[in-house]
Amino acid sequence: MQFDFPLRKIIHVDMDAFYASVEQKDNPELKGKPIAVGGGSKRGVVSAASYEARKYGVRSAMSGYLAQKNCPELIFVKPRFDRYKEISQQIRQVFFEYTDLVEPLSLDEAYLDVTQNKKGNPSATLIAQEIRQKILDKTGLTASAGISINKFIAKIASDYNKPNGQKTVNPEEVLEFLSALDIRKFYGVGKVTAEKMYQLGIFTGADLKKKSLEFLNQEFGKSGQHYYNVVRGIHLSTVKPSRTPKSVGAERTFSENLSSEIFMLERLENIAQELEKRLKKSKLAGKTVTLKIKYSDFTLQTRSKTLPFFIADKSLILDNAKELLYQSPLENSVRLLGISLANLNTETKNKIEDKSITYQLKFDL
Repeated sequence: MQFDFPLRKIIHVDMDAFYASVEQKDNPELKGKPIAVGGGSKRGVVSAASYEARKYGVRSAMSGYLAQKNCPELIFVKPRFDRYKEISQQIRQVFFEYTDLVEPLSLDEAYLDVTQNKKGNPSATLIAQEIRQKILDKTGLTASAGISINKFIAKIASDYNKPNGQKTVNPEEVLEFLSALDIRKFYGVGKVTAEKMYQLGIFTGADLKKKSLEFLNQEFGKSGQHYYNVVRGIHLSTVKPSRTPKSVGAERTFSENLSSEIFMLERLENIAQELEKRLKKSKLAGKTVTLKIKYSDFTLQTRSKTLPFFIADKSLILDNAKELLYQSPLENSVRLLGISLANLNTETKNKIEDKSITYQLKFDL
């Protein structure tokens, strides 16, 4: 078997029920109990659920009402993001002991390229084991890991032996692994695309691989090439240590629906103030202002405008958000407002050069 593309040693580390695990660690009384971080209010949404709660079908992004219905014994815990960030930094310090090629995806997961690593260890599998043990020793929390030749396969593999486990997909196992994979696991295949693939008789990676590039281009347009490549183990995205944000935003969900623009102005001012704080912390500014409006019937509307100059000041953000609010009549009462800035000044900053190296096929992960 030959791969005509750079072959790397990639680890995807994913903390196990991170927010919930932190709460259980800091409060021993919560250990072994079904808990949900967030979701406690009438309009609340679950940010994370412990494994004890997941047994009842409680999941992140689920409404607190439904979570409580699924698990009457569920304990809601208020999120403490400063604490999660503190522990996340401890975890990343462990990552950097092995490589500088670390791409955080969130506070609780990251990609690591250990093809060439600081320990001189040729085995990515052993490195992953060491990292998971060090995280446990340092934080008292468990992590799972996936190891393979690219980011896509490593991420899929990290979910296989959760919690507190890992899975390696070696180069010679890649095609067999992908062939057996449910089509919904493939990157870029959402609910709508999956339904279309089902109609075309595509249920697994093996089914997808049987389809020609011409067929996939015809059915899925520009995405056809991606589906054709990824099922053959071709995913060339490198681990990017500097993840440049494309937008920065802030939003608020209200305890009661708002029916008049006048009642929304004070809320918009608070949101603009929070956005200014985030922009200044990251030393960012943007040209495109977007107002996000979620109505009481959960329909979503966005209104945007692009300025000829960068802004980061609360007053300018608020002025433009107000203009967008009054741009057209509201369609219903409003349960959420948000403001974001895109078209950021990050485009003018230097980007880290991708120093990819091509390796021979036969090496042990």
